[in-house]
Parts: sequence; C-alpha cells; structure tokens
Amino acid sequence: MAEDLNQQEPTAEEKAKFENDVLKAAEDAMKMDGSTGSPTENKADTQTEEKVAEPAEATDAANASAEQPAEAAADSTESPEDILKAELAAANDRNLRLMAEFDNYRRRTAKEQLELIETANGKLLEKLSEVQDNFERAFASENKAQDLEAFEKGMQMIYNQFAKILTDAGLEQIDPTGAEFDPNCHEALMQQPSETVPEGHVVTVFQKGYKLKNKILKTAKVIVSSGK
Repeated sequence: MAEDLNQQEPTAEEKAKFENDVLKAAEDAMKMDGSTGSPTENKADTQTEEKVAEPAEATDAANASAEQPAEAAADSTESPEDILKAELAAANDRNLRLMAEFDNYRRRTAKEQLELIETANGKLLEKLSEVQDNFERAFASENKAQDLEAFEKGMQMIYNQFAKILTDAGLEQIDPTGAEFDPNCHEALMQQPSETVPEGHVVTVFQKGYKLKNKILKTAKVIVSSGK
C-alpha cells in the first residue's frame, strides 16, 4: 500500500515543469489584459457599439420615409385603369378647349368677312349713288333739254360713268358675238341657220353675261348657228 502511494507521488522534475507552465500561462494572461483587453471585454464593447449604431440607422431610415412625397405614395397605389381614366379625362378636356377655340375663331372670322363685304358694298353704293343723282338732275323739269341730241349726250355721259364704276369694281362684260359657243359661260337659247357664221358659233347675243375677276356671275344668253 505504501509502495503504491510512493509510486503515484510526482517527481521534482514534474513539479518544476508544472510550475513553469502555470507561470507562463499567467504571463500570457497578463499580456493579453494589458494590450488588447480580455476577449470578454472586447466582445462586450463591440456589441455596445453595434447597439448604439442601430438606433441612428433606424432614425435615418424613418426620416427618409417621411420625406417621400404623398403623391408618390398615391401613384404607387393607383391601378392602370385609374391612370387610363385620368389620361382620357385630360384628353377630353383638351379636345373641348380646342373645339371652343375653333368655334370662337370661326365666328370671329365670319364677322370680319361680313364687315369687309359691307365696307366694300358701302364704297360701291356710294359711287352708284352719284349715278342716281345725275339721273335725277337729268330728269328734272328745269334741266330738260329741248334738243334730243343734247339729252342723248347727257344720258351717254351718265352711262359711261356707271360703266366705269362697275369696271373699277372688277365687273367684266361677256359679249361673245361671233365667238365659238362655250357652255361654261354661254347659255344657248336656240339654233338658227346662218350663211356667215360657222356652225357652233354665236350668231346673236340676246343678253350679255358678266363675270367678276374670272368668276362667272351670269352667263350670256345667245343664239347659236347651225350652219348653212
């Protein structure tokens, strides 16, 4: 029994080696505490910093969400059908505005054209009134000429004045005597044989025609030759 206990007791060398290992472990622990701190403390510090950083990031995210406009939120919730309806309403509104503007333009233009016509007619009627005044003076009892030749001369002067007024206004007389029949500006009343006028040409002008700046106002009524 005593021999077993003596065999289990460590030797001096084993004791010295154990003490050296303990001292070395203590020195390593002291170096770690002095330079970088214990692993437990470093881990606690890191967790504290992460916990402090998290509230700041959450605050920034909340501010960014609050700064987003209300319209963006509304648009995100709108359906394609609602968007199409809004675009259709805007297009209808523009169409109504254009129609109203065009209607106003049409009325204004028609009014201006009417005013121009009335102004032009006013100037023409002013000149024609002078012809009427001359006729009234010629038919006055105190101005009646005993000489028919003088009266005819006066009537010719009034006629020339009247014809000049119409010509200045752009009226042109159509007298197709002897010309080839043109259905665009002539109206044939009848046909008759002629020894001098070729077939299809105008023999007699029953009523002259008139045109205003190449526009036919009244066709000439004529008699057309049927040949010999």
